[in-house]
This record gives sequence, structure tokens and C-alpha cells, in this order.
Amino acid sequence: MTTTQQNETTLREKRRKEAGTEAVVYEERRKEVGTEAAEHILGPNPVVGLRGKDLFQTFGMLARQALRQPHHVLAHGFTFAAEASRILGGSSELAPDPKDRRFQDTTWKENGLYQRSLQLYLSANKQVHDWVDASIPDMDDRKRVHFVLSLFTDALAPSNSVLNPEALKRFLETGGDSAVQGLRHLRDDLRYNGGMPSQVDKSAFKVGENLATTRGAVVFRNEVLELIQYQPVTKKVSERPLLVVPPQINKFYVFDLSPKKSLAQYLLSNGVQSSPSVGVIPHRRSATGGLIPTLGPLKRRLM
Repeated sequence: MTTTQQNETTLREKRRKEAGTEAVVYEERRKEVGTEAAEHILGPNPVVGLRGKDLFQTFGMLARQALRQPHHVLAHGFTFAAEASRILGGSSELAPDPKDRRFQDTTWKENGLYQRSLQLYLSANKQVHDWVDASIPDMDDRKRVHFVLSLFTDALAPSNSVLNPEALKRFLETGGDSAVQGLRHLRDDLRYNGGMPSQVDKSAFKVGENLATTRGAVVFRNEVLELIQYQPVTKKVSERPLLVVPPQINKFYVFDLSPKKSLAQYLLSNGVQSSPSVGVIPHRRSATGGLIPTLGPLKRRLM
């Protein structure tokens, strides 16, 4: 083998190793992203929600594991008791994640009562999730249980009590008006949002005025969908139109939020023909039909 051939062989081996390393790094990062997303869920999803069936199944699984492996329950109970004694004695070093916005107020660090209540919460929360890791072997089941438990442990956080230092300061600053506003929001959430906390003030948005303002028309409609065709804004457009089907949990205007945040207007300005979009209309009578009733009429319309 000549020197040139040896160099080429060495170079090919180096490239293969680099490619393999990049693939491993990519796969590891992909898993990290999924884990981070799961760990940073701090409450129930107001879009998807949570079924009662899931709650019963999850807590049933936990009860069975506690009966099968009571030594795990006792071990984590003793660990919590030991940490609690250190907390009450003022020697615990437990502290919340610096990125956790719920406990950013300095009162949680400077006031002994607040600090101890927070540390007790953090310790109990940790032992509950550590017990799940030690008791449930299946990874998917563990993730499901961690998620359901997080809904309850986050709801029981001391930041959600009436003694939240930020809430008390705001109460004093506003002369009690913040509490009145909070009660109004609670009433509206119970009446109009299924009891789930609202993420935005819906009254500030109106479809066709400051939301979904791209010009177009409904060109097809049945009981499960609408087909919207947008008006071209360029002299020439592509021969083949682009069909955009939004996720079932979103409205069609997720792609047309505002002129500067609009996939529809971006496509139109680049000559993509009309940018048809599908808006799914949920009805109880068609709620169990799945995607087939939705896609069937649409396919026939396009053909």
C-alpha cells in the first residue's frame, strides 16, 4: 500500500469515527431534551387536560407497589424523617433550583419559618419521586407516575398558599385589590375554563381583527372540517398548493397569529399558492370518529 493510499484510509477511518461520535452525541442530546421537557412540567396542561381514568390507574399502581414493597416506603419515610430533623434544627442545606421562579423572593431564604417550610416541601417531594424510581421498574410507567405526582406536589407547594410572600406584598401594595382580582379570575376559570387556570386574557384577542388577519375564504365545509384558501399577494404563485393541517388540539390560526408571526403570510409572500389550511370543528357527535372522517372528505375534495 502506498503512502497516498494509507493517508486516504486513515482519513476515511477518521471520518467514520467522527460520524459515529456525532450520531452518539445527537442521540444523547435528543434524550436529554425529552427528559428536560418532562422534568420542567410544573402543572397540568390546560390544552390537553388529565382524565380521571389516568389518575385512578396511576394511584392504583402506586398502591400496589407500596403493598408489594413496603420496605421501600419505610426506607424513604425514615430518610425524610432524618432530613426533617435537620431542617427543624437549622442544619439542612436543601435549596430550590435557582431557576425555579416560584421561590425567587428573598423571604424564602431570609425568613426561618419560610425557609423551613420550603425545605420540608422539597424533602418530601424528593423522597416521593425517589420512591417511584426505586419501586417502579418500567421506564414508561415511571414517567407517567412522575407526571401525575408532579400535578399534586406542585399544587401543594408552599408558594401556592395564602402566605406566599410575593402575594402578601402585592396585597399590601394594592390595598387588597390583588386578592379581589384573583377571586374574579378563579370564578371565571371555574365558569368558562373548566376549572383550569387561564394562560392569557382571551378578551384581548378577536379572530379577524388582531388574530388570523390574512385574507381568505372558506372553500369547503362539512361537519368535521373547514378548508380555508388564502388570497394570493404575489403576481406569480407556485403551481402546486401547500396544504397545512394543524394539530387537532390547536386552532387554524396557530399558523396566523399576527402579521409578523404568520406562517400563512410568509408562504403567500414567497409565492406559495394560496396556502390552504384545515380548521377542524369539534362536535360531540363526531368526537369519536378519529381522523378518518376528517381526512376522507378532504382527500376527495383535493382530488
